[in-house]
Amino acid sequence: MGAQSKAPVIGIVGATGVVGSEMLRVLEERKIRNSEVHLLASEDSAGELYAFQGDELEVEALEPNSFAGIDYALFALGSHLAEKFVPAALEAGTTVIDNSSFFRLNDEVPLIVPEVNGDLLTKDTKLIANPNCTTAQLVPVLSVIEKLAGVERVVVSTYQAVSGAGKEALDELWEQTRSVFTQQAVQTNAFQHQIAFNCIPQIDVMLENGYSKEEMKVVYESRKILRLPELRITVTAVRVPVFHSHAESVNVETKRKVTRDELIAALQEDAGIEALPHHEEFPMQVDAATKDPIFVGRIREDESVKNGFNLWIVADNLRKGAALNAVQILEKMIALRSEESA
Repeated sequence: MGAQSKAPVIGIVGATGVVGSEMLRVLEERKIRNSEVHLLASEDSAGELYAFQGDELEVEALEPNSFAGIDYALFALGSHLAEKFVPAALEAGTTVIDNSSFFRLNDEVPLIVPEVNGDLLTKDTKLIANPNCTTAQLVPVLSVIEKLAGVERVVVSTYQAVSGAGKEALDELWEQTRSVFTQQAVQTNAFQHQIAFNCIPQIDVMLENGYSKEEMKVVYESRKILRLPELRITVTAVRVPVFHSHAESVNVETKRKVTRDELIAALQEDAGIEALPHHEEFPMQVDAATKDPIFVGRIREDESVKNGFNLWIVADNLRKGAALNAVQILEKMIALRSEESA
């Protein structure tokens, strides 16, 4: 019998953040087979208790030697900490699924959305990168269109919830909203500008080409995941005063002519996508929160080009955009190794 014949030991690294907490929730909901689950976080969080499967898990202080005996580690840390701790986990023999941007564009590291390019994973894969939240909800839809009609060009405008910037950002939106209503001074810390009752057309730092780092992440990651290195794609990323779920307005020019009905049928065949066919029905961020599917609505032919469509794509950024996708990768890896040991 192989090493994975027993239920694996799973660790969540950065377990007390918004993504780490969601990872734990998804693990429980999907009833992932495990013998133990370890929660690792900063020393300040050590000792905190989290409910899991009718029991309580105590948070352990994250150290370089924390990974002994852990088969799989779901990382929910920033890039600088991933750079430090992922090598330690790999050295301990742990398979790492990393949610940071640090390894995503490394040619040696697969960047995975399981339903799009999960075939790149093998039982021997030890480090897997989880994509940016906006990329994760975009590429499954583009993958369907690519198979159906070929993708010629993509224009994306994002409407990104503040939860994508973490706990501090969520608190800031709430506090600023309260300040506006009570006519108090608005304090800004998590964002460079007021987010309450405002939209900020900058996410992450600005680059020399005038695009933000967030926008270029979506460009480069989409090309890598779709295996379309020459894909013509341009992005404008905007932070909006919404707590949870990202929305994207997406214009796609296709290589071949297909009808709206053909596109809707193809989207509805994808298990992870919920396509709303009626014009008066459309997904909204408030409704997508806490749900797993990628919702697609406002599906209509672009009448300004020969072959093209406009789409409105909404998903919970902490689910498919981060935690759910990571757990789906975990499921795929466990299944591959279980087949090998059978």
